[in-house]
Amino acid sequence: MKPLPNIIEGVLFDLDGTLLDSAPDLYAALERQCGEEGTPVPPYAPVREVVSRGARAVLRCAFGDQGEPAVEARVERYLALYEEVMGQATRPFDGIEPMLAQLETAGVRWAIVTNKAGFLTDELLKRIGWEGRAAAVVSGDTLPVKKPDPAPVRLACERAGVDPARSLFVGDDRRDVMAGAAAGLYTVAVAWGYLDGGNPHEWNADAVLDTPHQFAQWLRHGQAVA
Repeated sequence: MKPLPNIIEGVLFDLDGTLLDSAPDLYAALERQCGEEGTPVPPYAPVREVVSRGARAVLRCAFGDQGEPAVEARVERYLALYEEVMGQATRPFDGIEPMLAQLETAGVRWAIVTNKAGFLTDELLKRIGWEGRAAAVVSGDTLPVKKPDPAPVRLACERAGVDPARSLFVGDDRRDVMAGAAAGLYTVAVAWGYLDGGNPHEWNADAVLDTPHQFAQWLRHGQAVA
């Protein structure tokens, strides 16, 4: 595990699967769409695993056998259904709220870099009471590129006013590690998220942590806490 920067100015987070457990609402939207079309609803577990990859990955769980054009044709309706239920069952993962409070008390700025569309990101943050809380929010359509491209991470650092070399990027997907590393941040892969079926220990992150509580302790002491 690589040592932390001596001074930490900022911590940037992925949203879905890192800060928020949003899979229940994303699954509920898929259930509704399957109900509208009379299609069997896939099990929750494989859907949860891929939600970090967005609407198309979720839709493939139910309609993938019909081919990509069929998946693409359903995206607009799926997003409309998701917007209806968004925030109803979405909650911060256990330990996230005190961890964010710890950062805020210490004067460390935190920000969000997500591939989620901006209109959904902004509305979700309102619904869970986080509007205006993050020092910066960069969504999947803020720039022409999204993670694993490092540009959204660099933009979040700029908007939050933090030095990438003194900041962390935290996420539950290999793309988060790739984007954060390419932008010059210390990278943390979190095992509490969705992981897209992958093993975070194989992503070449600077650190891998199991729970938000462990992450908070680690930041306090500058080392992993079992």
